[in-house]
Amino acid sequence: MPWIAASLVSALFLGLYDLSKKHAIRENAVLPILFWSTALAALWWGGLLLAENRIPGLLPDIWVTEPVSPRGHFLLFLKSLLVAASWLFSYFALKHLPLSLAAPVRATGPLWTILGAVLLLGERPSFLQSLGIATTLVAFLGLSRAGRKEGIHFHRNGWIFCLIGGTLLGSISGLYDKYLLGTVGFRASTVQAWFSVYLALIFFLPVIGWQRRWWKRGPFHWRWTIPLIAVCLLVADYVYFDALRDPDALVSVVSSLRRGSTLIAFAGGIFLFREPHGRRKLPAVLGIVIGIVLTVAG
Repeated sequence: MPWIAASLVSALFLGLYDLSKKHAIRENAVLPILFWSTALAALWWGGLLLAENRIPGLLPDIWVTEPVSPRGHFLLFLKSLLVAASWLFSYFALKHLPLSLAAPVRATGPLWTILGAVLLLGERPSFLQSLGIATTLVAFLGLSRAGRKEGIHFHRNGWIFCLIGGTLLGSISGLYDKYLLGTVGFRASTVQAWFSVYLALIFFLPVIGWQRRWWKRGPFHWRWTIPLIAVCLLVADYVYFDALRDPDALVSVVSSLRRGSTLIAFAGGIFLFREPHGRRKLPAVLGIVIGIVLTVAG
């Protein structure tokens, strides 16, 4: 598949991933959804790890993992802890917030990653990146104003803070990915495989506590979108890395095109979940997408 087409397909499945999450967690318990969706991904990668171990050379190169030392497993487990914390904040926030607000806020992740690289790694943003950061922040303020129409005040809504916390943790995870893939030298498939396995193990104990009613909790309803969460994320990531394997692929363009997932999630929130004030939010959402594209392309 041509790398531009692959990038757009990845954006489509990322948008479907957001829609599946929203459908699954509406008026539903979050912890079992997190466990089952991550367990399905872990089963997939666990099967690939077993197949490669039993029959070397069976799998396409993009799915092949490398041997990992005990220190490497510790580093990958830390990656899973970061993602688990990010998803806990984000899923609980998404349960209580409109998707048409939550998806654009989550899309600001690359902005925080670049700001973290500036503060922690001493990187200097280019003119386009600085323009993109400014555009995103202005659009974020516009989205905040639109949210007031629904009674959601960004500066005092606890779920907004949870969503921002999950986004920041996701950005830290992105910086950590640079360390794992660049400095440590892991293959992308190795990071994906072991972080998926460890993520399911991390969520296992909380879901046991939920099952045994160690705390007050709501009911859980199985929905067909729960396995779809895992499928959409697996496909989005696979196609994304397949695009990056093309020697002509431009990382900045691939990453920018993937931001189109925000528009898919926004449209789904308006038309599928009947969320109000779509016209008021649209300019701010477009501003966030343009800002993130400038940030990534810069």
